[in-house]
Amino acid sequence: MTERCRGKECKIKFDLIITIVNKGRSRLVVEAAKNAGAEGGTVLGGRGTGVREKAKLLGITIEPEKEIILTLVPREDAEDILDAIIKEAELNKPGKGISFILEVKRVAGITHLLDDELRDKLEDNL
Repeated sequence: MTERCRGKECKIKFDLIITIVNKGRSRLVVEAAKNAGAEGGTVLGGRGTGVREKAKLLGITIEPEKEIILTLVPREDAEDILDAIIKEAELNKPGKGISFILEVKRVAGITHLLDDELRDKLEDNL
């Protein structure tokens, strides 16, 4: 193993794309990310609490359900994957959702990166 990958911990640079959309739209986001090079994503449930998020039905406040998609990607691919998500999920239109990138400081447990071919490709771009 190289100095960048030891055991189940890998020091290749990653970014986390976080996308928040209305319930039922996560599949669109995950497919767009995969088509752009991501390996997949993690979908979590949530609810909106913003001023524009609340609606009333018969005097009862309803907070819309959301889906939060976490997509961990190599830093070199993050911008292209985010662009694909924005395009396919129409995030440039009001009320469709939000997506942003966070820099990841450290990652562990991604054993598939121990595959020599993929690891070498990622390390060449550091």
